[in-house]
Amino acid sequence: MAVTKAVIPVAGLGTRFLPATKAIPKELLPVVDKPAIQYVVEEAVRSGLDDILFITGRGKSAIEDHFDRNLELEDRLTGDEKKKDLLDRVRASDRLAAVHSVRQGEALGLGHAVLCAERHVGAEPFAVLLGDDLIDERDVLLTRMVEVQQRLGGCVVALLEVPHEQIGLYGCAAVSPTDAGDVVRITGLVEKPPPEEAPSNLAIIGRYVLAPEIFGVLRRTPPGRGGEIQLTDAIEALTGLDSDGGPVHGVVFRGRRYDTGDKADYLKAVVQLSCDRGDLGPEFRAWLRDFVATQLDGDTPSDPIRP
Repeated sequence: MAVTKAVIPVAGLGTRFLPATKAIPKELLPVVDKPAIQYVVEEAVRSGLDDILFITGRGKSAIEDHFDRNLELEDRLTGDEKKKDLLDRVRASDRLAAVHSVRQGEALGLGHAVLCAERHVGAEPFAVLLGDDLIDERDVLLTRMVEVQQRLGGCVVALLEVPHEQIGLYGCAAVSPTDAGDVVRITGLVEKPPPEEAPSNLAIIGRYVLAPEIFGVLRRTPPGRGGEIQLTDAIEALTGLDSDGGPVHGVVFRGRRYDTGDKADYLKAVVQLSCDRGDLGPEFRAWLRDFVATQLDGDTPSDPIRP
């Protein structure tokens, strides 16, 4: 069956960004001039997934509002030629996809969040996208994962090579090669292993294309690391050769990825994407060169705002 549905868990509290996220969902923090979550939805739509389900929690209704129409704002912008581009950008978010939501009453882990999508997804393969990982639109990771799932069946997980000493920050995959250079067969998964026990340096990042059989496995999956139901544990249960859910493959990603789940990485993402913008990049890069040069010299710029 074609993959048309994307599940995006957004129920987290965003404690790393407090106090900014006390009243604003972390997913709506701006990355240049769009909220992080809009980049994720746009990626899904580019890959042919136009049915979006948010797994939300208390205080997250603003995410749904962002993807709904704001008629009062549109009326204010309509008729002013100078604001036509701004009006188009405001309207773009509510025209992206069919957006739905379901509440995760209690935060019991990523696996539990995915299980909340069962009624909406039904018996179809579907994608799961985590909002902390932004994939550059020039790199077609999710599209490639959907292609692999349609050809080979089962589940497909996005993998990224990381320095071996950092693998304990991620879920980690044990793999065997296939005929396709960027595709590996996953033979086992472990959540955040000590580096000395990790089976590889291939880390799981926030993109999955899953067979519907994952729901039955999640219902049987006991709490794991951190006392939460781990999606990694459920996928690992499907890696056996006799699994009813089909094989589990990984697509090794070597493109551009921006992490917005950590304050320092969030700032890096804003800088990188700003530099790439045709409207902002030239002026911003010029200022950035001067600012960095001044910092390396150990001086404090007299006017750090102006280039």
